[in-house]
Order: sequence, then structure tokens, then C-alpha cells
Amino acid sequence: MKITNKIISVDKIDKIILKGLVKNARISIMQLSKLAGISGAAVHQRLKKLENSNLITGSKISLNAKLLGFKTIAFVGVFLDKAMINTEAVKKLDEIPEILECHYTTGNWSIFLKILCRDNEHLMNILNKKIQTIKGVSRTETFISLNQQIDKQISL
Repeated sequence: MKITNKIISVDKIDKIILKGLVKNARISIMQLSKLAGISGAAVHQRLKKLENSNLITGSKISLNAKLLGFKTIAFVGVFLDKAMINTEAVKKLDEIPEILECHYTTGNWSIFLKILCRDNEHLMNILNKKIQTIKGVSRTETFISLNQQIDKQISL
């Protein structure tokens, strides 16, 4: 691993380790060492360096939302009265557990959200009673996802 101008370059062995982790965050150090052709201790050292550089920022389990009853994914563009209220609006949006992502964007909207709901009625409730009641939100524009066709990490 090499850091130049705040950009991290990874070598062939780091790429093997990272690809293994992206494919399976629960992979063992021993399995990674076999993939990379280096010792477990060397994998451990490389992982520490990658974590300390903030290239690896954690690991997570992906839940199957549909099995938990959440079947509607929506993307919502939020129009704010004034850009100055962005910080306060985002604080309020963060309190809504169904909002998975919040992006400050260019273009038509001030904020763009990814929301996970049980169904369209649940989504309507989130929009009408939670998002649109936030001070400074003038209106929203909603797009419902019919099917997620790609879900991947950045490739190395």
C-alpha cells in the first residue's frame, strides 16, 4: 500500500485480500493467507495498515429486507426552502429509521434520499407525516424502485 496525495494505491496482494473481504466480510485470516500466498501474520499486518489508512472502514452484515417485510425501496428528492437549513433538515431526517441514505446533491433537489418501507402505504406515511413536516422542506419528488438490478462494491 502506498499513499500519494491522499490517494491510496494497493499492490497485488492487498487487492487479493480486499477482494476476499468484499466477497465475504467473515473470511478468516487463514483463508486470506491461502488466497494471497502469504502468512497469516503478514495478512494481519496488512489488514491493520489498511484499517489505519481508513481504506477499510468496517465490515457489515447485509440483511434481506424483504424477509423482514420491507418490500418497497424509494428514492426521494427533497426540495428545501433555503440551502442554509440543510444541516437542520438532515438532523431531522436522520431520526427517521426508514431512511437508509441521504445525499447532498446538485441539480433539482437539495437532498436525495434512499428509503426502505414495508409497502406503498408505509412510504406515503413516511413522506406525509415525517419528511414533509420537517421545517424548511417545501416538497418532495418520489421514485419507487421496481427492481434493484445491480448491487456491488467498487472494483479493484
